[in-house]
Amino acid sequence: MNGEIAVFGGGCFWCTEAIFKMLKGIKDIRQGYAGGNPSADGKNPTYNTVCTGKTGHAEVIRIEFDPKIISFRELLSVFFSSHDPTSLNRQGPDVGTEYRSIILFTNDSQKKESEKYIKELNQSSLKGQRIVTEIKPLEEFYEAESYHQDFYNKNREAMYCQLIINPKLEKAQKEFADLLKKYG
Repeated sequence: MNGEIAVFGGGCFWCTEAIFKMLKGIKDIRQGYAGGNPSADGKNPTYNTVCTGKTGHAEVIRIEFDPKIISFRELLSVFFSSHDPTSLNRQGPDVGTEYRSIILFTNDSQKKESEKYIKELNQSSLKGQRIVTEIKPLEEFYEAESYHQDFYNKNREAMYCQLIINPKLEKAQKEFADLLKKYG
């Protein structure tokens, strides 16, 4: 691997995956579960077990990116713009600890940059409310079931995609036009 790994949870991972897939410098994205308790029985968590709230895991995306093309700070900018980081355990219609705002850092630089970014947001008048995004080290990433991977591209006509994901994509395309992949 000649990239860096970033792991974010900002509500439903279908939404965050769709947004980050549009960005230049993204090599790979996997949806999964992280940030909770290690599995006592040695089994990987599933969507059904994570939704109980008992695992402590959040729905997250694991991004492999090229820091020469897109910086971690730019990823943070997209992350904080693509969900409500002041909402505790809720993003739109999705409610529960599995939908919390979380950054799972993979190195000290990411931890420091995340803390600095949140401090800047809390000091700005743009958000108004305190950021509740959790910052913790990535201990384990469990890849989600195959039907979750690339969900938006496989299900664009689904009502959730139309009503929830499409407006987020439109906002990101306007706000981050300079970070988007070039097609054509």
